[in-house]
Amino acid sequence: MPDTLISTNKSPMTPMTTEPTPAAPASATPAAPASATPPGTVPSYGTLWKRTPGSAVYLLAIFVVAMVSVSVLAALLWTGVGLLVLVIGLPIVVGTLLVARGFGVADRYLLRLTGREPVQEPAWNRDREDAPGFWMTLTLPLRNGHYWLYLVHGMIVSPIVSTITFAITVAWLSVSLGGLTYWFWGMFIPNGDNGAALWGDNVAEALPWVFGGLPPEGVEIVLYLIAGIVCAVTLPWVLNGLAWVHHSLAKGMLGPWRSDALVQEVRAEAAARGAAVHAEGVSLRRLERDIHDGPQQRLVRLQLDLAALERRAEAGDTDSAARLAQEARGQAKAALDELRALSSGVAPPLLQDRGLAAALSALAAENALPVTAEVDPGVDSAVGPEVARNVYFIVAELLTNAVKHSGASGIALRAAIRPGSPSTPAMLDVWVVDNGTGGAHMSAGHGLEGLRDRVHGLRGVLVVESPLGGPTTVGAHIPLVPAGAA
Repeated sequence: MPDTLISTNKSPMTPMTTEPTPAAPASATPAAPASATPPGTVPSYGTLWKRTPGSAVYLLAIFVVAMVSVSVLAALLWTGVGLLVLVIGLPIVVGTLLVARGFGVADRYLLRLTGREPVQEPAWNRDREDAPGFWMTLTLPLRNGHYWLYLVHGMIVSPIVSTITFAITVAWLSVSLGGLTYWFWGMFIPNGDNGAALWGDNVAEALPWVFGGLPPEGVEIVLYLIAGIVCAVTLPWVLNGLAWVHHSLAKGMLGPWRSDALVQEVRAEAAARGAAVHAEGVSLRRLERDIHDGPQQRLVRLQLDLAALERRAEAGDTDSAARLAQEARGQAKAALDELRALSSGVAPPLLQDRGLAAALSALAAENALPVTAEVDPGVDSAVGPEVARNVYFIVAELLTNAVKHSGASGIALRAAIRPGSPSTPAMLDVWVVDNGTGGAHMSAGHGLEGLRDRVHGLRGVLVVESPLGGPTTVGAHIPLVPAGAA
């Protein structure tokens, strides 16, 4: 929360026991493992050693997975291709693509053992979500390039690369462990009874200035020890390099494409637009119903009273005319009060003239319950006019709901800007917390459902926490576009 806040306190309320934590947007990407190194940086030797056990397990396990995948996928694919002349061939080919996806997902999951950045899920459905028909659904994998890439990876790329990396991994681990411990287990290996010289004897004779005086067994121990030390020292670089090869291939073949992000963005925009249209439609229908049930009926009654007043005035019945005039004035006042109440659903001049911070503070000051308001003055420069108008309505309805349904004695209103990063936009976090009885939940046709649609129309998230006994916490988290770009 920023240090400088606009605070409006009608009266003190019970302090909140816990500070609400803004929820992450639904579109947030999964966090990388704690051991992952930020892109563009070279991991230290110690970091590589920490990754080495996981990389070794991955390189050994992925070889088994690759051998199974090439056997299963090849059998299924060529069976399906051979039966394409029959109807059953097409489902078998589709099933092969789905199985290839499963092996690719297993590879991506196992890659987490290496401590590298997780390979994200690609967009498996790039078609229109409302595309109907049995054949459209059945042939969806055939029209998605990701499935074919997974098939190529599982049948060709992974088996070849895994065989090479498996051989290097086994050789490096064997020399590292065997060379460092040969001094112990080498004594149990029989030298044979044919009297043939050990190869260590040949080395000692070739390099007498190095191994002069050492018996052949000692020369062997020294050579194995040197090889073990060299392989053990280079083991983190070798195994992590092999894991990097697999990770790079998986990122290129099993990860999302740039066009996937565009597809998701278009769908998110369409969903947000649909939610906004739905929320506006619900608001207009509710306004129409309220006008019909309230001011319109009173105006009809007022019209009838005025007609009766006119007739009695013409007849000279002044007493009766005075009573009707008094009733008509009461109906006119009631209709005016209801119209004023309904007009609160229209953006007030204060919002347009002085900004969102002042408008929210005014809502808090005018509420029937005591409201403690803390509003970051920076919202005026960060929030565009369309978002500001919707946020005003959201807060107004939340405060009204708290007054009508919560049984609370006080409310806390907080609004602040959460700074963004190069990969995530800044967020407007708005919280309304009451100390009432709780039990609020979203249900179709009720106010919170409409509020969720309105927030979704802004590409945001509405979070409701309302355990029985209270308190009720409602948070709206909305991504921001700079006011000048709105």
